[in-house]
Amino acid sequence: MVTIRADEISNIIRERIEQYNKEVKIVNTGTVLQVGDGIARIYEGTIGIALNLESNNVGVVLMGDGLMIQEGSSVKATGRIAQIPVSEAYLGRVINALAKPIDGRGEISASESRRSVYEPLQTGLIAIDSMIPIGRATDTILNQQGKNGICVYVAIGQKASSVAQVVTTLQERGAMDYTIVVAETADSPATFQYLAPSGSGLIFYVPPAKNVGISVSRVGSAAQIKAMKQVAGKLKLELAQFAELSAFAQFASDLDKATQNQLARGQRLRELLKQSQSAPLTVEEPIMTIYTGTNGYLDSLEIGQVMTFLVELRTYLKTNKPLFQEIISSTKIFTEEAEALLKESIQEQMERFPLQEKV
Repeated sequence: MVTIRADEISNIIRERIEQYNKEVKIVNTGTVLQVGDGIARIYEGTIGIALNLESNNVGVVLMGDGLMIQEGSSVKATGRIAQIPVSEAYLGRVINALAKPIDGRGEISASESRRSVYEPLQTGLIAIDSMIPIGRATDTILNQQGKNGICVYVAIGQKASSVAQVVTTLQERGAMDYTIVVAETADSPATFQYLAPSGSGLIFYVPPAKNVGISVSRVGSAAQIKAMKQVAGKLKLELAQFAELSAFAQFASDLDKATQNQLARGQRLRELLKQSQSAPLTVEEPIMTIYTGTNGYLDSLEIGQVMTFLVELRTYLKTNKPLFQEIISSTKIFTEEAEALLKESIQEQMERFPLQEKV
């Protein structure tokens, strides 16, 4: 029979006392009042996002099937916001809305968190870069090759076969090396489809604002170079005014000259936003295009002439005023010197354009 000496007992007790964790944890707890359609009014380990805060209850969107949750279940607050980790290990992977891999290639090790948007990503699309600075579609992802950017393709409510086809296309073009695919297919719960774009798009609100005239996103300006900010602000304002006037003009038979001129300019501003598919512009070309439109240089042209004039102006500027491109590319600022070069080019092209049209 093993005997234990008194000093051993005291040593064991002392070690246990030293290992005792005196930390006090305070948590908010409650019970589930109602569950239905993926929303609970949560124990079993299911996480949820509190979306509806009332004086005596909280509405929670469940991030799981919630099959074991029922009225009276215990629930407590985590004290954290909804978030997912980030890591270069995600590159080339297909994940779901909760950043869990669904491509059968094993788990992803990641513990870092994402910082706010601070660096612009030029898509080469005038409407995107000037007003809603984000990437768009697979052709934009393919155009980012060699630009040291990371692209996220979010497939929401698509068929699994369609997502697989996109992944195959990206792999064949070598784009999966810098791309993450987030997929919540048609058979995914509505909650997951709702959450899918929130981890990869603008991080200050869900969903991102679609109305440029009323959007006040803090990300928009943070994702633009200074030169684009200098010209894009006026474009947003004039397009918003044009949209309001267009709605008003439908019910007004007699419009004054100033209103007619503003509507005419708005039509030309919309025209300059058009681009051919897979024809992205370099950083200085959208700046030149927007400046030309917002400063009235296109007002004297017919709408059908706008795109022809702008294409010829870009060619003329690149050939005869290469310093303009150098200034924008190197400083990222629309300087007075750059503006003077652009004005001079526009005037020269305006004089040449009628002759070119006749030819």
